[in-house]
Amino acid sequence: MAASALPRFTPRRALGRTGFTATAVGIGDIADRSTPRETLVATLRRALDAGLNVIDTAPNYEEGLSEEAVGEALRGRREGVFLIDKVDEHDAPVAPQVEGSLRRLGQDAVDLFVFHAVSELAAWERLAAPGGGMEQLGRCVREGKARFRGISSHHPDVLRAALRSGLCDVVMFPLGPFVDARYVLDVLPLARSLGVGVVSFKTFGAGKLLGDTEGYGRPLEARPRGKVGSGGREDRGAPSLPHLSVEACVRYTLTLDPDVMLMGMSHPNEQDAALRAAAAFQLLSTEEMARVRERAREAIQGKGAVWWDPPAAATGAG
Repeated sequence: MAASALPRFTPRRALGRTGFTATAVGIGDIADRSTPRETLVATLRRALDAGLNVIDTAPNYEEGLSEEAVGEALRGRREGVFLIDKVDEHDAPVAPQVEGSLRRLGQDAVDLFVFHAVSELAAWERLAAPGGGMEQLGRCVREGKARFRGISSHHPDVLRAALRSGLCDVVMFPLGPFVDARYVLDVLPLARSLGVGVVSFKTFGAGKLLGDTEGYGRPLEARPRGKVGSGGREDRGAPSLPHLSVEACVRYTLTLDPDVMLMGMSHPNEQDAALRAAAAFQLLSTEEMARVRERAREAIQGKGAVWWDPPAAATGAG
């Protein structure tokens, strides 16, 4: 399907205190070494053509392939796009990591660097300490290599501490039909009250909610009746295990109302389904939200670790 046939998205509201007016949907990681790089770049440009103006990448997404593809897709069209990159090594010097990312992107600066997956309090405390990673990243901001800083995290306690520190302009964390309740009940309202931007991920539970996969397109080892399948890829069959629709996941997450909902859309069919669902978005009622959560609990069973929630966490918020 041509990009012109996709719904057209327009900027919706400011991303926290950054002042950037973002679309409700952002472009998540699309790195996939089984897909030709030119296809990845074309898929990214297709989403940009549909008006999406937030794009996310990281060095460890396929060992720099994501950054390279993002950089190529943005050539000649960087203006008006909020570019997020990450610092993967928390305890290593920050400046060389930032320089490496900028080199792979082919950019002089990004809009936001976040420390990637800061999911233990001790790790956050080291980053926030004098001379730690956040201070080093602050120097990169002052040098013009980024405009803002923050963290992504898979732990509500870390996010609360980071938000209260005043050091983060944007935080990234899971929101969707199957997440720890504290992301929704505690972290999201706190971020809003402090004017910190919220970029969410795990709308589809790493693909687990859409298909018979242990995450990100990896087929389950043990499958009923020997079938193989997962969400997204055009060459996969329909799932035989409990699952949600793309529309249900998108409607649920947009009802929670993050500033930006990232969606990894590596293939045109994924893009079509996700963007059409977002364009047709209507708020879910409290009762409808509860039904989606219940279906998500059924859909996640037997599909491997839920790494975006802390151990022994209560799930199914909304």
